[in-house]
Amino acid sequence: MSASEFCPFCGRPKDDPVHRSCLLGLEPPRYCAVCRRRMVVQVLPTGWNARCVEHGLVQAGPPSA
Repeated sequence: MSASEFCPFCGRPKDDPVHRSCLLGLEPPRYCAVCRRRMVVQVLPTGWNARCVEHGLVQAGPPSA
């Protein structure tokens, strides 16, 4: 499997014909792009942290404007 086989926003496989762009950038990712597990997401005033129980910190970044 490739490193980003699943959508981090909806959890569907990226090659799924039902998959759509999922409001990219409006919310922090909720699913690990590697294993499709639901991540623990912490939203902060300065950004957000998303952590997968299997892969650790997957992404961290400022909120989208």
